[in-house]
Formats: sequence, structure tokens, C-alpha cells
Amino acid sequence: MSISIAIAPDVQAALDAGRPVVALESTVISHGLPYPHNLELARAMEQEVRDSGAVPATIGIVAGVPTVGMDEVAIERFARTDAQHRPSKVSRRDLGYVIAQGGDGATTVAATMALAHLAGVQVFATGGIGGVHRGARESWDVSADLTELAHTPIVVVCAGAKAILDLPATLEYLETSGVPVLGWRTNEFPAFYSRSSGLPVAQASDATFVARAWHAHRALGGAGMLLTVPPPAEYALDRVVVEAATERALRRATDEGVHGPAVTPFLLAALAQETGGASVRANVALLCQNARVAAHIAAAIAGVL
Repeated sequence: MSISIAIAPDVQAALDAGRPVVALESTVISHGLPYPHNLELARAMEQEVRDSGAVPATIGIVAGVPTVGMDEVAIERFARTDAQHRPSKVSRRDLGYVIAQGGDGATTVAATMALAHLAGVQVFATGGIGGVHRGARESWDVSADLTELAHTPIVVVCAGAKAILDLPATLEYLETSGVPVLGWRTNEFPAFYSRSSGLPVAQASDATFVARAWHAHRALGGAGMLLTVPPPAEYALDRVVVEAATERALRRATDEGVHGPAVTPFLLAALAQETGGASVRANVALLCQNARVAAHIAAAIAGVL
């Protein structure tokens, strides 16, 4: 059985011509902000990519079809969700099941990477990757994003790993997996909402350097690469404040028996409450910034800078 991937005409034309393309995920649309803010964000991220000289390719499973470059109708359908209709949250393991169902699937980092690579896209912009969860020694809760980075060759532009995670353990996992972690004009791993974590990374000065590092990494048989971009300073949150809010949110999750895939959305919603919405504003700002940086990286890799 062969599975065909629907690639939007403008995306396919750019790939055929060697022009820069940036993949974008759809989970942020269906499982992120409420409507219409999620739709506005999806449009804003695509526009950031276009304004920076690349072609956006929002990825999802649309009525059972893996789609690289969702059209406006599909994006709006993914944004207009309710309790009765919400696209499934799809990681790498879920792709076949949702395709077989013929349903809609909002792709996470891992699933977006997988489909982007199959289409020939080399750069992907997201907010924060998943990682090793706090308490993973007991729960074994480690995101599939990390194993995907270890196997799938694509540059993932993000603001580090989500602040609710065990960041030192996440970096250790990436090192063990041979995944280079670069800092965009910084030598410190960003902590998603915060610009610093106290954890060192290798600094990348500009897009041309990232492109050279990527080509060398691939020539030596490497798979994924992580480029971490600190959130915009005007929206970034104090690390101590975020950590205290995260600890309170974790206690709430434990008290309410939240576990498994429900933990991350629960904690992110709790953080939004704890910070009076500041975490949401930071999230939106960093997503748009990452889309812009990713377009510059894609252009450098394509050799058009």
C-alpha cells in the first residue's frame, strides 16, 4: 500500500526550483489558542515566512490525506474547533491510524517533521519542542519529538523546550542522540518563555553559519538539528517567576490526577492563569519570530542569501 502526500502547488513549485520552504505545524491551530486567535496566529506565521522570502507549508492530515501546505479552507476548519469536532492531536505513532480513519489530524513537532521530510522540506518552525518530563524517572514520559530529531533530517527552529519540562535532562537526551543544539546569537539554551536557562549551547552568529553547519552535519550522516531562538525580550518572562508558576501548576496536575498526553495542555493552561495571560502573549510572539528566523535559515540553506 502506498500513501500519497498532497503538496500544495506553490510549495511543490518552490521545492522543484530549489527555493526556500518552511514547514509549520497544525497542532498550534487546533490545540493551542481559542478561535479566532488561533486562525490569526496561523495566518501571521505564514505571512512572516512569506515576508522573509520563503514559502510557508502548514502541515496536517486533512480528511485522511497527509498535506504539506494546507489551504485557507483547511486551516480555518482546523481553527474552528469545538467539543464535537476537533482534529486529533497526531504524533509520529498516530499518523497511520488517523490516515486509515480518514479523519483530520493536527500534527505535533514529531509528525510535522516526518511529513515535511517526506516532502523534501528541510526547515521547520515551531514554538517549543517536547522533551523529558519532570519526574520521568518514574513515568518514562519522554516526548517523541526527541526520537524524531534523532532520526529525521530537518532543522527545527524553536524557543528551546517547553518550560514545564526537565531542561537539563532534555539536553542530555539530545546529546546522547547526536542532535546538535545551536543558539541563535546566544550561547545559552532558551527556556521557552524565558531567554535564559543557565544551560550552555553552541552559538550560531547568522543564517549562513547555520546553513554551513547543517550541510556539514548532513554530509557526515547526521539527522535532525535544533536551532534555539530566545523569545523577544519585550515579551520574555522572568525565569524565576515561570519556575514558581510551573511548580504550582505541577502540584495542581498531581492533585487532579492529570497524566499522559493531557499533562502538557493542562500545564500550559495553568501557566496562562498563573501569569495573567503573559505566557500566551510570549508564546504568540516567539512563534512569529521563529517563523521569520526559519525563513532566513531556509534561504541560506537554499543558497539564496
